[in-house]
Amino acid sequence: MKTKIEMKYLLTLLLAIGFIPLAMAQSAKEFTEKGKSLYEKREYMQAVISFNSAIEKDPDYYQAYYMRGKIKEAFGDLHGAMKDYNTCLEKYDKFADAYYSRGNIKFKLQDYYGAIADYTSTIEFDGDRLEAYYKRGQAKQQLEAYQDAINDCSKIIELNSRNVDAYYLRGILRLDFGQVQQGCLDLSKAGELGDLKAYDVIKEKCNTKIYQEN
Repeated sequence: MKTKIEMKYLLTLLLAIGFIPLAMAQSAKEFTEKGKSLYEKREYMQAVISFNSAIEKDPDYYQAYYMRGKIKEAFGDLHGAMKDYNTCLEKYDKFADAYYSRGNIKFKLQDYYGAIADYTSTIEFDGDRLEAYYKRGQAKQQLEAYQDAINDCSKIIELNSRNVDAYYLRGILRLDFGQVQQGCLDLSKAGELGDLKAYDVIKEKCNTKIYQEN
């Protein structure tokens, strides 16, 4: 008759043997989905382990690289994140999320031309991605390409007529571009929609010119 210690050891061994095929049977997709769940719970280290396992299981599974890149970016490893986004896009070059995330890193690194290119690719594969138009407009603003940036804001407003951020940014851009009346009206609309800081700009820049109705 087996002792309790022997039974416990046998049970542990059987469980271990049972779990090994289960772990080996997990697909890259399953590892990635598990990693996403851990990421949402802010269990980042465990999430990275899951994404690494997904990549080990299938080196071409692009979503695992993307999610691992997001964690690296969140922890300030911009170059590590960039590398993962690059690999993601090498595996699948139509993934709008990866272009957008890589564009954000380039924007932070003040690579505005590169950021614009990535935001443009984002829009190419996801034409309703309002934040891509907005960030592209901001990047163009940094390059003083005011009319092009205004056009991006106008596209956002065309898609969502109550987008307060687009009205505010377009107002600032129009002021910088010398379109004072139009810019002040955009800021007024932003204030109407709830952006109270727009009124500070109006007080500073919109009350020193003589109003002329078109």
